[in-house]
Amino acid sequence: MPLPDSLALHDRLRGTLRGEVLFDAFSRGRYATDASIYQVDPIGVVVPADAEDAQAALEIASELGVPILPRGAGTSQCGQTVGAALVIDNSKHLAGLLELDVDARTAWVEPGIVLDELNRRLKPHGLWFPVDVSTSAQATIGGMTANNSCGARSLRYGNMVHNVLSVETWLTSGEIAVFGATDAQPASACSERLASTVRSIHEREREEIARRVPHVQRRVAGYNLDMANGSAFNMAHILVGSEGTLGYFRKVQLQLAPLPTHKTLGVVHFPTFYQAMDLTRHIVELEPAAVELVDRTMIDLSRDIAAFRATMDKVIRGEPEAILLVEFAGDAREPQVTKLKRLSELMADLGLPGSVMEIEDSSLQRDVWEVRKAGLNIMMSMKGDGKPVSFIEDCAVPLEHLADYTDRLTQVFTKHGTRGTFYAHASVGCLHVRPVLDMRSEDGARKMRAIAEEACALVQEYKGSYSGEHGDGLVRSEWIEPIYGPRLTRAFAEIKQAFDPRGLMNPGKIVAAGKMDDRRLFRFKPDYRTPPIATGLDWSEHEIGIENRGRGFAAAVEMCNNNGHCRKFDAGTMCPSYRVTRDERHVTRGRANSLRLALSGQLGAEALV
Repeated sequence: MPLPDSLALHDRLRGTLRGEVLFDAFSRGRYATDASIYQVDPIGVVVPADAEDAQAALEIASELGVPILPRGAGTSQCGQTVGAALVIDNSKHLAGLLELDVDARTAWVEPGIVLDELNRRLKPHGLWFPVDVSTSAQATIGGMTANNSCGARSLRYGNMVHNVLSVETWLTSGEIAVFGATDAQPASACSERLASTVRSIHEREREEIARRVPHVQRRVAGYNLDMANGSAFNMAHILVGSEGTLGYFRKVQLQLAPLPTHKTLGVVHFPTFYQAMDLTRHIVELEPAAVELVDRTMIDLSRDIAAFRATMDKVIRGEPEAILLVEFAGDAREPQVTKLKRLSELMADLGLPGSVMEIEDSSLQRDVWEVRKAGLNIMMSMKGDGKPVSFIEDCAVPLEHLADYTDRLTQVFTKHGTRGTFYAHASVGCLHVRPVLDMRSEDGARKMRAIAEEACALVQEYKGSYSGEHGDGLVRSEWIEPIYGPRLTRAFAEIKQAFDPRGLMNPGKIVAAGKMDDRRLFRFKPDYRTPPIATGLDWSEHEIGIENRGRGFAAAVEMCNNNGHCRKFDAGTMCPSYRVTRDERHVTRGRANSLRLALSGQLGAEALV
């Protein structure tokens, strides 16, 4: 759609809002990326002062026909939070815990509240929100709801869709509707109308849903139309996983859980990667809370990082090709200790006696989980032009096929002259798989397309889900139709039309998607260049594996993977200035993006200041 005059939009917003209105090139550049491979310049950025400010921005954008893109911490790995739209950053001011009902174990929160901050405030009440994503130090509840996030312990607690009760939503029609289980407000005519539409689509497509929707827990593609079944249907489930394409989340009601008081951890060592994948199905029969994979690449990279070296030395025996972190958790200590012993017995029965390091010490358990939670940052510490790339990041297959799937996928990587990294959620057949590619080159984009096509065919063969945790966005929306078929793809478009008839909410995601390998959308576009520059410090260590010498400083800047871990507020080294200002320009990621844009000549002089 043709975009309106940005100057007119800027002036309307600046004259109305109390929050920040950012249209300069540096600010737009900082919000042009997330943790994906993409970079799309937004029309402008608004950091609303409060909910009323956000609503005013939405109303102005809607009136002018401007696309709208709600954003939390920008941790999305599929390009959900980038686009040619007005970005509304919820993370600075719309971060409140609005209501807490300890007896009912429910809470209403604003979309910008960070998961770790929410859990810090819940802990004195013996509660937590258990969708424990690895980016918990920066991920916002609004973003997690939009992505239908999962987390390490989804085997026990499920996905966001299983833990979100209600969503109060602003629609581009100007209506505000509460979708889901709530007694605080009667259903509006708007919400009833949309619920009726979704139910009728479900009824019409019942047989196609049964035939095409993958029967695995980890499936987050499209809209959750399969859940629109029966009188207990909760319309909030359609909003969960919608990636900001249906409406703007004003607040979200969550189902909380009691904090487990006792945990044990088994670190299971495997001589081959295939064995780790093959034996996971037996381990889950012990009913653990989590079973997480760490492969040899991640083990080696972790040993090279000073912050993690001591922990790895304590828990790794020998040179395993993979380890599984198996956690047991509950209200009493003895059952968890018993289950841990049973894990050791099970592995001995399966031919791997002595393979389990049993950990009861809570501080060491915490340290081990910190290594696992840092998985993305650890993988991206790989130096050189080639980096582990997220595009088949979280395909999910039934556990009985996991070993064969990963083995055949490794063969695909070898065929295309590369290798892959594997880690994360073995318990539910959803591994974070990243082939190592150079996305600055045409060859990297070509290999990405070829690997994606072959991976999709494998997922179809094993009746799995091509998008198992991190959503669709720019990288996977085009793959909805191969998995779900043309009928359900059209049904998703009908849902989008019912909620957002003008197509203003985060266009190009889930519905009407472009090609995932369109290099014009990449962070490293076809004309991306950084000239060699003389520096006062030695950056040569970052030239390992890169073709152009003298690019050490630029390569160091490009090491930032944009997942925003520097936005964390717990104890640690980053980022002290952001903790004071909460401005994206002061966080380490913001500085890295600014440097990258400047070094590559992407900042013009036309910006509004």
